[in-house]
Amino acid sequence: MSPQATFADRDGVIWMDGELVDWRNATVHLCTHSLHYGVGVFEGVRVYRTSDGPQVFRLQDHTKRFFNSAHILRMTIPFTVEEINQAQIDVARENGLEEGYLRPLAFYGSEGMGLRAEGLSVRVGIACWEWPIYMEGDVRNTGIRMQTSSYTRHHVNISMCKAKAVGNYINSILALSEAQDAGCDEALLLDNEGYAAEGSGENIFLVKDGVIHTPELTSCLPGITRDTVLTLARDLGIEIRERRITRDEFYIADEAFCTGTAAEVLPIRELDHRMIGDGNRGPLTEQLQTLYFQQIRGGRRVYAEWLTPIDKSGTPVACLPAVT
Repeated sequence: MSPQATFADRDGVIWMDGELVDWRNATVHLCTHSLHYGVGVFEGVRVYRTSDGPQVFRLQDHTKRFFNSAHILRMTIPFTVEEINQAQIDVARENGLEEGYLRPLAFYGSEGMGLRAEGLSVRVGIACWEWPIYMEGDVRNTGIRMQTSSYTRHHVNISMCKAKAVGNYINSILALSEAQDAGCDEALLLDNEGYAAEGSGENIFLVKDGVIHTPELTSCLPGITRDTVLTLARDLGIEIRERRITRDEFYIADEAFCTGTAAEVLPIRELDHRMIGDGNRGPLTEQLQTLYFQQIRGGRRVYAEWLTPIDKSGTPVACLPAVT
């Protein structure tokens, strides 16, 4: 996609409500309920180029979380887990995606308005696009600069924190915008009691004396990349402590990093204008980062079930008119 193009104007197909439709026709009405009230759920899923062709990383886990998120918000997805898994593979294949991002989205239709949210259909769409790296520059090696946000992360009795809900990300966008205005790459959000929670879209970690520390999952989303990295760390015999962490513990950490499907594994070199460690990617971060990239590209045979191949011999599906 060229820098001038918009996401609404490009070649390709999008899966909408059970059919592959032309990209430009995958539209919804202005009175779509979720557009007004923010009730919807989504996933971010990666496709990676491997020696065995393009493969989807942890497809089943992402789809499971997609359905869990919908259940938390009392949405019933009108497709099976198997159908949503296959739809993601179909979209990637039909768009010729070798490496990039899949975005399943479930949202309420336009049958009505108001907070009662009664009699609404649940619509499901899946798009994909090339997205080789989330942040600009050589941040995988040099690390990112973070700033503690003035915005508090969600509280467990205010928002449904275990749902990857559309409306939850207002908080993330405000926090990230604030951090970028201050010249930083990312925001660190604290929970309502002042403990470190997560980034705008990433889980966070610090390393001290060879031990990995990460916030316990209270107001945080259970990240799939987080789970992947913790699994790799346990396999290395590294001690992991999930607990409450204050922001000043990051200031005096030996190293720090963050994880997310979009961000993957990124070192954190600075928080609130305090250098972390020696200001470079730490050795343990580098080791986990290397293992992670070997894993997602099929270079390791352990956890082979985490990769789902895109069957490029599949029969192309004709584009159908979009449902509006």
